[in-house]
Amino acid sequence: MQTVTFDLEEATKSRLDALADMQNRDRSYIINEALNSYIDLQEWQLEHIQEGIRQADNGEFASDEEVEATFARWRQ
Repeated sequence: MQTVTFDLEEATKSRLDALADMQNRDRSYIINEALNSYIDLQEWQLEHIQEGIRQADNGEFASDEEVEATFARWRQ
């Protein structure tokens, strides 16, 4: 493990400590869980955005009929 230092608003620190207490965990555990969740989500989003850009660059677009069929399913 490595130590990282950053500034945290007092209200956020209080909420963090309360959450840690409720889970019988320490502050570091909660911070690590939160950061891992955030990083996982950001990686997933950026990978999908990059894939969309790759598809657009290759001209891989849905036809008007495919788009309309998708919207029609959502309207039901």
